Amino acid sequence: MARRSASRSMASRAAPRRTSGSRLRWRRWLLIVLAIPFCFWALTLLLWRFVLPPATPLMVIRSIEAGKWVDYRPRRLEQIAPILPRTVVAAEDGRFCQHAGIDFYAVEDAVNDYRERGRLRGASTITMQVARNLFLWDGGGVVRKALELPLALLLDATWPKRRIIEVYLNIAEWGPGIFGAEAAAQRHFNKPAAKLNNYEAARLAAVLPSPRRWSASKPGAYVVARSNTLRVRAGQLGGAQVSCWVE
Repeated sequence: MARRSASRSMASRAAPRRTSGSRLRWRRWLLIVLAIPFCFWALTLLLWRFVLPPATPLMVIRSIEAGKWVDYRPRRLEQIAPILPRTVVAAEDGRFCQHAGIDFYAVEDAVNDYRERGRLRGASTITMQVARNLFLWDGGGVVRKALELPLALLLDATWPKRRIIEVYLNIAEWGPGIFGAEAAAQRHFNKPAAKLNNYEAARLAAVLPSPRRWSASKPGAYVVARSNTLRVRAGQLGGAQVSCWVE
């Protein structure tokens, strides 16, 4: 009887240990699984700092949808007409040179606008869009946004603004199967991105919010009106608003 009691006592002490060991192993595996994407992001963050990315997750998705590879022709910033980044900043992120990846003033304005009008508008900066397009998936959702914000802060802290705008102009979607300024200029205006004029740059910037629905080469009334507004805004940008990417 004494032996049975002793063996039961030892078994009861061993069970919690086995349970604790099993939990520890699951925690280790969970940490490994979570570490994989973060290690990948860290490596690509360093690589794309110096090399223009050959593709993005969205390009792969669009290629699968279309059954053929997208039109993507990466170019250095000096191979793109200076008016294009200027107009894109005027359209997408007027405080690009002032914020650290997230424009909290734009976020506050968006929240106030929602409270007053019940209309939710985006407050994504160019940096946030680069982080999203390079490292995350298409679409909305709380999870994606929660990952996008710290990635944008990290991107702004490790990349110069000039590099951020350069990568943005190369990976932005500008129509069905059209990615980057060079492909957009060639497909919409039959010219290289280096030769874009202010009217063409404004058309391209105007369609950025919905490039698969609006066309830069065949604009409707809304795109024409918006592009006219953007031409004026681009001309009004001061030195401090463009100095961060102009050498």
